[in-house]
Amino acid sequence: MISPMTLQDYLALTGPVPDARIDYGSAPSQFVELFRPDGAGPFPVVVLIHGGCWTVQYGGITQLRSMAGALRAQGIAVWNVEYRRHDEEGGGYPGMYQDVATAIDLLRKEPRFDMQRIAIVGHSAGGHLAQWAASRHRLPQWSPAWTADPVRIPAAISLGGLADLRLQASLIHSSCERDTAQLAGLPSAARPDVFADTSPAEMLPAGIRTVLVHGEFDTVSPPSVAEAYAHRARAAGDAAEVIVLPGASHYDEVAPNSPCWPLVERAILGALEAP
Repeated sequence: MISPMTLQDYLALTGPVPDARIDYGSAPSQFVELFRPDGAGPFPVVVLIHGGCWTVQYGGITQLRSMAGALRAQGIAVWNVEYRRHDEEGGGYPGMYQDVATAIDLLRKEPRFDMQRIAIVGHSAGGHLAQWAASRHRLPQWSPAWTADPVRIPAAISLGGLADLRLQASLIHSSCERDTAQLAGLPSAARPDVFADTSPAEMLPAGIRTVLVHGEFDTVSPPSVAEAYAHRARAAGDAAEVIVLPGASHYDEVAPNSPCWPLVERAILGALEAP
């Protein structure tokens, strides 16, 4: 029997060199890695948002190159997003959210992308940001991350995500040692509810399909987190599906060399099917 992956196994993950790097700002973490399949396209697109507890401590974009390479081999273009974490200058709220929004809206500049076949996949903290990105057309206009015409993403796949910042605040603290203020900013008279423009759970219904994938033995974000979010999404009228990966940890979710990868890959390919 193969043991679930550990944090060290995850940190050792790597993948092919990207085909291009696109800077979207002047900060060191404001860039995207493009993995482009052979051929003329147009290619379906997967946006990847790495995790790492919203901090620079646990890597992230390098580890997701393994997924990017596996998806590129399937004829899928991959947009692997780096962003300023809470402990980088300009990161946290609102910079982290503005980075993700800016990086995704750059997709329109790539002529070989099929913008009708697009999905976003995030892991752990990146699951939160992926679900937020797919829901950001619901942002209030007062939010610094609001844009008039965001790229619409019909499907979000959250791998061990932590997307309900209000209800999961204690779990986020115990799993990642992150406090609400680091992720959502501080309340003010103009913004009394810090979750209104940072927590996807507060932006329901978003009119998207969410697939919540969790390892059976995920202790960072256990399957009960997925069930709670799916219940809330369905109650609001959105489509939500939970997939539990047998024998898997929080890290098998992003590893193409894991026995459960076919289940993750199937979920991603299903999200790219033309409506």
